[in-house]
Formats: sequence, C-alpha cells, structure tokens
Amino acid sequence: MKLLSALKRCSVALAAVALATVSLQPASAAPQPIVGGERAAQGEFPFMVRLSMGCGGALYAQDIVLTAAHCVDGSGNDTSITVTGGVADLRSSDAVKVRSTKVLQAPGYNGTGKDWALIKLARPIDQPTLKIATDSTYDRGTFTVAGWGADREGGRQQRHLLKAEVPFVSDADCQSAYRDLVPGEELCAGLLDTGGVDSCQGDSGGPMFRKDDADEWIQVGIVSWGRGCARPDYPGVYTEVSHFASGIASAAASL
Repeated sequence: MKLLSALKRCSVALAAVALATVSLQPASAAPQPIVGGERAAQGEFPFMVRLSMGCGGALYAQDIVLTAAHCVDGSGNDTSITVTGGVADLRSSDAVKVRSTKVLQAPGYNGTGKDWALIKLARPIDQPTLKIATDSTYDRGTFTVAGWGADREGGRQQRHLLKAEVPFVSDADCQSAYRDLVPGEELCAGLLDTGGVDSCQGDSGGPMFRKDDADEWIQVGIVSWGRGCARPDYPGVYTEVSHFASGIASAAASL
C-alpha cells in the first residue's frame, strides 16, 4: 500500500457523501487552497456518475461503470452500491439512481497499480458513455478531471460537480515525488511548481480525460492517489487506462 501521507483519493463516508465532511489526510496535514476548479454545467460531462461509497466513476457502457479498484471490496455479486447519474447537482430531482448487481475488481490488485474496477448496474443509465484510450497516443497534454470530491485538502464533499484542467507530468518528474510510482500502469498530472489544481479526496475512481483528434472526449486516467491535494511538487497519480484497455474490455464482456 502507499505511504500514509500519500493516500487513495476515496471517501469512507456512506449515504450522503456529497455533503459530508470527510478527510483521509493525516492529522498534521494543513489545508491547501481550493483544488482550482469550477462548477461544471448540467450536461457538460454526462458520462460522470457518483458512487454511494464516496467515489466517482464514468459510464463505460450505459450499464457498466469504470471506477478505481480501491473504491470496491473485491469481485462478485454486490447490490450495496447506489450509482447516481444524469446530473451535475446531486440534489437535482432529475438524478437517476441505480443499484449495482456485480463488481469486478482488477485481477491481481493489491493496493499498488492495477487500480481499476467495473460495476454492473441493475439497469442502464440513459446517458452518453465515455470511451477509453486503447494506446498511449493521448497520454500527454492537458487533461480534464471532474468529480464531487473535496474542493480543498481536508474539505467537504461537493453537491455540485466540479471540473479542472491539469497538465501531464513525466514519469521522471513524478518519481521524484513518489518512489513507489508504477510507470506504465500509472501516469501523473498537476502543476508541479505551484500546485493549486488537483483532484482530491472523494474524486477517486473518476475519469481524467481529454479531447481526441475527432474532438471527442476520451478517458486516459482514473483518479487514484496522491500526497495531500494540490500541493506543489506532488502531482495527482492516475491509473493509466490505455495500459489496461484490453483487460477492461474483456472484463466488461464477462459481466
């Protein structure tokens, strides 16, 4: 597992996680500035979903959510997760809520790398899906992250979906911050010099994405872990989706 101060970006809160005050940071961690995002408009990222255990995710298919392995507890039948989709405001009367039926955690996941999982839904959510990168073509540049997680280190989960842009950080620079980075399975993004823009606790499992050559959104990462939130010299770490694309496709076909 990662060091205590470099934690997975999930929330342990259940039920009303969007409005709960949740911090998974060490007691000595000082709050940092706002993650640097802004509210997303309704319908801007229709593939985004919120999971009841306090994570994010994206619609891989209308009845399958792609999220982080550390957000779920193994594989098998599981009806305990409520997935909320179709809205940027979690309190909206238009929110669609669907229960899970099965969970498939990445084979061999042990807390380091391989941080992806799929959740099968009891019925489809009628929203556009987010395609995933199948090679490393789009693993560079400026990415978008979105989620209902904390807007600052140690802060509250959010009612409204937030978005922010983060630039790619090379493996070499990222390994200067995190010796236990798994190059090839993880990629990094953030403002190394200044910090101030990042995913945070409660954003785990959500997508990191960008536009492809056809001007369509494509998912290149899954929010995984980092030291604090938006700290200088400590970028966010994301599951490198393209590395696992064939495994994700095979797993989805088996659900």
